[in-house]
Amino acid sequence: MSTIQFRTDEATKSECGALFSQLGLSMTDAINIFLKQAIMHGGLPFEVKVPRYNATTIAALDDMEQSKAKRIRGKSAKAVLAELKAD
Repeated sequence: MSTIQFRTDEATKSECGALFSQLGLSMTDAINIFLKQAIMHGGLPFEVKVPRYNATTIAALDDMEQSKAKRIRGKSAKAVLAELKAD
């Protein structure tokens, strides 16, 4: 056996610990699975890229966020929930 040490922020460690626990895995189990998959794939076992959106998509996403904000501004949580149920 060999030991590997790495650093991560507390939130990532906590969230991953909870997730892996639900899957019946320890942090060590999960890291070993990742390492074995990397060997099997001959690289990272998932795609790593920066998502690129065109200007039209970015504008549409911005419009959607602004529209949602306008719909709920000044309303009670109860009113917003009622609107969501109606949609």
